Amino acid sequence: MKKIFLAIFLTGFILAAHAQTDQKKKLEQRKAQIQKEIREFRELLSRENKKEKSVLSKISDNNAKIKLSERLINNTQKQTKILTDEIYLNQLKINKLKRELKVLKEDYANMIVKAYKNRSQQSRIMFILSSESFLQAYKRMQYMKQYASFRKIQGEEIKSKMAELEKISNTLNAQKAEKVQLLAETEKERESLEQEKQEQEKLIKSIQKDKKRITSDIKKRQAEERDIERKIDKLIKEAIAAANKKATGTTKSTKATSTAAPNKIVLTKEGKIIADNFKANKGRLSWPVEYGYISMHYGTQPHPVIRTLEIHHSWTEITTKPGASARSIYDGEVMSVQIISGTVSVLIQHGDYITVYHNLSSVSVREGDKVSRNQNIGKVFTNPNTGKTYIKFMILQNTTYLNPEQWITTM
Repeated sequence: MKKIFLAIFLTGFILAAHAQTDQKKKLEQRKAQIQKEIREFRELLSRENKKEKSVLSKISDNNAKIKLSERLINNTQKQTKILTDEIYLNQLKINKLKRELKVLKEDYANMIVKAYKNRSQQSRIMFILSSESFLQAYKRMQYMKQYASFRKIQGEEIKSKMAELEKISNTLNAQKAEKVQLLAETEKERESLEQEKQEQEKLIKSIQKDKKRITSDIKKRQAEERDIERKIDKLIKEAIAAANKKATGTTKSTKATSTAAPNKIVLTKEGKIIADNFKANKGRLSWPVEYGYISMHYGTQPHPVIRTLEIHHSWTEITTKPGASARSIYDGEVMSVQIISGTVSVLIQHGDYITVYHNLSSVSVREGDKVSRNQNIGKVFTNPNTGKTYIKFMILQNTTYLNPEQWITTM
């Protein structure tokens, strides 16, 4: 029973170790990605700071900076936890090896003492000659050979265990040093985050006297954004209807037209494969721009200035550098290219998934074009008043909005 329990424990231990190794790699990749976003954010911010900025813009920038810092701290804490678990497990291994080595060394010492006492050649010969039969003499000779071989094996096992102990001890020391470094990084990031939050509070307090006007401006902007969303919704539905008409017309299938659900893409066999591949790449899809940081997140959230107000975005806003190109995050076909509220929107179909790239100043594709992953599709618009360059990026399955941050490689 004890052996069965030990086998189950070791199997679980090995599986847990593999899972932790995979998680550790993912966390290291995520940390590198967040640090890249922070570097790009600071570089873009230094460009924008050369222009006169409103307090609201500064608050928005600070809010993005705070969120990046919080993500980095959270990621580092997860890395530290995994290291703590690894240190604990390696310490258990070291303790076990030390106990095994102690027993081996004691057995080996006793064996050496016995061998020393019976070291004379004469006593070994007499041991064989005193046998009562040839068979017994042969067995005694074999025993002496096996005894010498066993002593050699034990010596080698002690060497092996000592080498393993040294290796694990070195790993443990490296892990402890890494943990100390991670804790120092976390503390430094926490101090920076605290300063950013204090600065944010000062900025928010500085505009409290203009709260009424600010609230009015925010609501006006929200109304403009909702108008853009409505226009994009309409554009998506029209594009789906056109795609279905094209698909059913090509296949000459009247049945497909009659059974197609409203606002749902009719998938061909090829379209189904593309959709499955797109879905299989969730979390690994490219960014819609090569360079930048997330300046506004998807979903419902409190406004960074008037916290009693809630804002909702169907998109993720990514700030990039002036002159940046928008690019397709995956292979697909351009469904539509339209001007919405003064800037261009491009819709790309990936089976029954649609990606939307809004706020472009110009485009290099047209409806019906096949595009590949990372292919440039146009230039991102730069606001001449603020100097800010950003793209509003959306992912949908048919007409259902999805969180882009769960699909591209930022998470």
